[in-house]
Amino acid sequence: MSEKPLSNQVALVTGASRGIGAATAEALAAQGAHVIITARTAKALEEVEERIHQAGGSATIAPMDLMDGDSIGRLAEAVATRWAKLDIMVLNAAMLGSLSPAQHLDPKEFGRVLSLNVGAQAVLISAFDPLLRASGDGRVFGVTSSVGQKPRAYWGGYGASKAAFDTFLGAYAEEQANLGRIRVAIIDPGATRTKMRAEAYPGEDPATVKEPALVGARIAALAVSGFETGLRERVNA
Repeated sequence: MSEKPLSNQVALVTGASRGIGAATAEALAAQGAHVIITARTAKALEEVEERIHQAGGSATIAPMDLMDGDSIGRLAEAVATRWAKLDIMVLNAAMLGSLSPAQHLDPKEFGRVLSLNVGAQAVLISAFDPLLRASGDGRVFGVTSSVGQKPRAYWGGYGASKAAFDTFLGAYAEEQANLGRIRVAIIDPGATRTKMRAEAYPGEDPATVKEPALVGARIAALAVSGFETGLRERVNA
């Protein structure tokens, strides 16, 4: 049996209990990576892990709340102890918050959206940067949204968080350009059949938008083929 392209590589996928995160974890595992999957719900993570194992892959679950920066630090220490590197990190976890006129955004909820969609991502980058460097070929994928680049009515809270996320991750990508040890890509999945999409568009027929597996497959393909740091790509059906 020939070795798979990502054999002996370790990947971390956040928000991996369902949707794009789960699909990406399964796609990376199918290419041979050992996948560490994180989310708040242990039972849902166990179901993803079981699907990966049934398909012949390997995974480790790490139930955690990304709003707890100490948990992120502990996970980084555990990965360092067991594997001493991280080859791939997929920053997928995010929350939508309420869709409302900008003047009616609830400050506390908006704060939570920013804390997860921006703050937690910065903590993840800080905690895992040394392990990505240790890989020698670290790859970071940030899952974004078009509303971060093109403002849309009633999407001010979520859109602002994704704009900040894009700018932060884009700066990290630029910083890696001359170092050559970490590559960063920002992926816009476009309209995809997820729970967040259903919350945002309750009247939409899910069958009219693409499955998360298409996004996961594209991220895995980029992980295998390689890309220039700073890549921004929209996944079309």
